Amino acid sequence: MKQKSGISASLGAIVSSLATMGCCLPLGFAAALGTAGASTLFAALRPWLLGISVVLLGVGFWQQRTAKRCAAKRSYLSLVLLWSALALVVGMILFPQEIAGFLADRFAGSAK
Repeated sequence: MKQKSGISASLGAIVSSLATMGCCLPLGFAAALGTAGASTLFAALRPWLLGISVVLLGVGFWQQRTAKRCAAKRSYLSLVLLWSALALVVGMILFPQEIAGFLADRFAGSAK
């Protein structure tokens, strides 16, 4: 059976950590996406989503370590995605308001 490379765990961690920003997005941006109630839902689910992110990162690092031990070929893309996911999840845990504010300011002009 082919060894998994950890890409799915990395992508899952990225998606779940980005979903935690639903509580911090401006109403206009959320409405433009058709998710007016998303902020309430994601605010309630934020601890669970961050927990899922941490667990998925653990799975990804475990898969990378297992692939290294059994001499399976690891891709450069999976390593980059795993470490990027780690940086994003740690940033979302430590600085959620700053990241949401930066993204809201960055994309406010594109919503007009």
